[in-house]
Amino acid sequence: MKRRTWTIVTLILVLVLSGCSFPSTADPSSSNKKITLTLWYWNRSIDDQLLQKAKEQFPNINLVTQKIGGDFKSKLKTTLAAKSGEPDIVAMNDWVMELFPSQDRFYDLYELGAAEVEDQYLDWKWKQGVTPEGHMIGFPMDTGPTALFYREDLFKEAGLPTDPEEVHQLMSTWEDYRKAGLTLKEAFGGKVFMYDNIENVYNQIISQSDKKYFTPEGDFIGDSNKAIREAWDMAVAFNKDGLIANADGWSPEWNAGVNKGKIAAFVGAVWMKQPLQEAAPDTAGKWRVTRAPGGDGNVGGSFMAIPKSSEHPQEAFEVIKWLQNPENQLTMLKTTNLFPSTISAFDSSTIRESEPFFGGQATGEIFAESAKNVKVSYFGERYPSVHGIMSRWLNNINSLNPDTAFDEAMQRVERELKR
Repeated sequence: MKRRTWTIVTLILVLVLSGCSFPSTADPSSSNKKITLTLWYWNRSIDDQLLQKAKEQFPNINLVTQKIGGDFKSKLKTTLAAKSGEPDIVAMNDWVMELFPSQDRFYDLYELGAAEVEDQYLDWKWKQGVTPEGHMIGFPMDTGPTALFYREDLFKEAGLPTDPEEVHQLMSTWEDYRKAGLTLKEAFGGKVFMYDNIENVYNQIISQSDKKYFTPEGDFIGDSNKAIREAWDMAVAFNKDGLIANADGWSPEWNAGVNKGKIAAFVGAVWMKQPLQEAAPDTAGKWRVTRAPGGDGNVGGSFMAIPKSSEHPQEAFEVIKWLQNPENQLTMLKTTNLFPSTISAFDSSTIRESEPFFGGQATGEIFAESAKNVKVSYFGERYPSVHGIMSRWLNNINSLNPDTAFDEAMQRVERELKR
């Protein structure tokens, strides 16, 4: 009887211990049970062919990809509010900071192993996906480093330097750039402009600053931040001097301006290369790129997150980590023109490829240097609403008193913040 009892106890122990050796679902490739993960993204935010490869990479995951059209942000916010129908993985644009107050609705990616790959990514980009409380909700996707786009032939005709390095030396500050704009204006009798629109001047200067409208503690500093006022004053000065074409981005006027030689230059993010080439086919070979006046900035770029409703967060994170690893980010640079956030990608031959539209220049080298030098800065969840007010006031500057417009805009911002 004792021997039989001991045998039963031994069998129970063996069964319990053997349970510890079952495959962990933390490794999607090791489990025999197939799970389903749903991924939301918008057109060209992730390479479609790469998503197909992801399905092969994780055979034990049924990866359902949904390309969301229309207002992606509104759909996501509405779905989160309804607490129903949320995906397991979701792409986010640079409005990720608007969801910081809802950090409890997303998994902290640090808890899923994100810290193990942190050193592979640009520091400033990584920190943009981390809340002030240290909760990482956004994993780095692409970036939008900025540079100065300019027409080499128009600069030459105006008597300005044309070599990218010489242009940067002459126009290293925004004040230098403004002076060069006056030279260009005079050379063409005021018919060719140094910039596209006043809002873009302001946006680009703000993007170069390490301080914006808020502190990480949530305090508003827009009215005391010297960089904000300097950006405003410089944008107003460009407008007053007649250096702006008044062509809004993504408009027929902008397309015609860059194609017909009305717009000779502008500061823009790397993703503006494609819209420029599509809008100005007649100018192929005439554009060049150099470092932006005033310093390096970033506009745009995306992130990936995992809503708390997901039942398989570890598996979802493994998919994200694979999709956005250095090799795959380099693939998306080649196929979809998504500029990497992984540091090692900047040493690739792809970055050094010459581009016929830009006269054979390897513009990737310029944008890579810009990306490496973007300053760490905090935006805050109310950045979009505040920045939108400032932009609207600037766009109406010609109908306002320029001496009081800034203070009036700040008063409007303060009313908005009290809501």
